[in-house]
Amino acid sequence: MPSPGYGLERMPPQTVELSMIVKNEARTLTRCLTSVRAAVDRIVIGDTGSTDETISIAQSYGAEIVPVLWTGDFAAARNTVLRHSRCDWIFVLDADEMLDAGGAEKLKHLIQQPGPAAYDIWRWNYVLETNSRSGEQGGLQNPQLLAESHMFPAYVKSLNTRLFRRNPEVYFERPVHETVVYRLQTLALPVATAPFVIHHLGQAEDNKVDRARKNELYHQIGLQHLQANPDDARTCFELGLGELEHFKRPEAALSLFVRALSINPRDCNALIFAGVCMVRMQRYTEALDLLSRARELNSGSIVLDEAMGDAYFHQQQHAQAFAAYESAMLKGSASALVLAKWGVCKLYLGQREPGLQDLRQALQREPGFPELLDLVAVGAALAQDNPFAAAIARKRLPMEGTSAFHYALACILLRLSGDWTVHQEVVHEGLTRFPHDPSLSAEHAMIHL
Repeated sequence: MPSPGYGLERMPPQTVELSMIVKNEARTLTRCLTSVRAAVDRIVIGDTGSTDETISIAQSYGAEIVPVLWTGDFAAARNTVLRHSRCDWIFVLDADEMLDAGGAEKLKHLIQQPGPAAYDIWRWNYVLETNSRSGEQGGLQNPQLLAESHMFPAYVKSLNTRLFRRNPEVYFERPVHETVVYRLQTLALPVATAPFVIHHLGQAEDNKVDRARKNELYHQIGLQHLQANPDDARTCFELGLGELEHFKRPEAALSLFVRALSINPRDCNALIFAGVCMVRMQRYTEALDLLSRARELNSGSIVLDEAMGDAYFHQQQHAQAFAAYESAMLKGSASALVLAKWGVCKLYLGQREPGLQDLRQALQREPGFPELLDLVAVGAALAQDNPFAAAIARKRLPMEGTSAFHYALACILLRLSGDWTVHQEVVHEGLTRFPHDPSLSAEHAMIHL
């Protein structure tokens, strides 16, 4: 006889409760709870030590508050809340997430369906830059389904198991990036994909200090977990991502990805990001070897396409780079950098006007991104559109990371454009910041010729 609630044609009406852990989430909790309260029968919130208005806000929505002692383990905190569950289904959200109106309706309908024991739900992580990524997923254009997301140009998808039937054998594991997925696999329970998304706004809304603090916390918890579980390939991968994306240490990241691959040689994501590290370290032939192995396992990654394009581009294999960037664009990449790189490849392949058009379109997407402006200035110079190149190179000068090279490039392009008045201004400004740079000194000497 099947277990209650599994595979039966007729079931009693199913109930669902929202399960959360929070700390000092007053800024976003109202938005979150408002989005979901009509779809759930109960709200249970574990509080790990809030000192703001979080608890009073939660109580205003009828939430049951569970005090949770924080031990540095997200899974343990969530499992404390799970022990207070009573409904048939558990739905998990964080305070910086929400549903849209359509998602709430679909959630109510979904739990009444027989069959699956859990649902994976696509999470749209909104980002401030089109060039952002999350794991192997690249940035996609924001379709503006949610009013609260209108100011963000793109989102990055990630798949998370956030809805599951209440079952004492289904609980969270892993102290950071906690999940129930391994328990579901161990129990061989059926999992489907939900027909709605979770909107995650926190990644875009956090200020830099808060985001850095969170990244450091996750990193330290991950390091402790890996020390206790040295053969955990997933933790190696997650720590590697942190080293690469947050701390900008590709050498340290590479060692972790290689370690993950020694445990699981078919870890496609570890292959992709080991290849990305090799590109960052200018080891392009090795990068292409790793990325080609990844492509044999999964050809659907925008990040993989971009990394292959970069490796080919830096080896001056512009036709192959063009094909890789085009593949990323056809998959829906919203990245202004990928579009600009694709445009520069067109220039190298003799497609001047389409290439320049891509550069201008990329600038419209991310007009204040320094790396993009560097690429567009060089691409425009390659196309011998010196006035356009000079304007972009000059726009780059007040931005973060400006060096003497940027001033020298702007001076050269202004000189080639015949704009000697602005050339003189930039030379003097550059020499004020970099008084001993020989290239700027040479440009200064040309003023008096």
